[in-house]
Amino acid sequence: MPLTEIALIIIAVALCVLVLTMIPTLLAVKRTAGSVEELSKMLQNELKPTLRELSGVLAELKVVGGGVAEHTDDVKRFMSALGETGTNLNTINRSVGVVTGVLSATSIWATGAKVAGKYIVERYLKKRGGM
Repeated sequence: MPLTEIALIIIAVALCVLVLTMIPTLLAVKRTAGSVEELSKMLQNELKPTLRELSGVLAELKVVGGGVAEHTDDVKRFMSALGETGTNLNTINRSVGVVTGVLSATSIWATGAKVAGKYIVERYLKKRGGM
């Protein structure tokens, strides 16, 4: 047998061994490809409704955001009016305090005048009665 024939036999045996070892690998790659395809289909089926819902939610958020932006001026006006009301209540409170002070002072003066008047009348009556 010539050397070339031996080399061809060795090459043929090596190719057979290579093919036999590659078959399980090729079968595993085929199963993996099938699993990836199933996963892709499942994701497409699951994600389509979710993406539709997400689009709807985003549209609603835009509407709500627009409504909030529209009412921002109303809130600012309300807060301004609330601040003015607080200022007015503070002014009224100070005015009531001043009036209360005046009434208290007037009451003290009236009590003082009453006592002084009583004292003067008693002294006058004593002088008159003693004459």
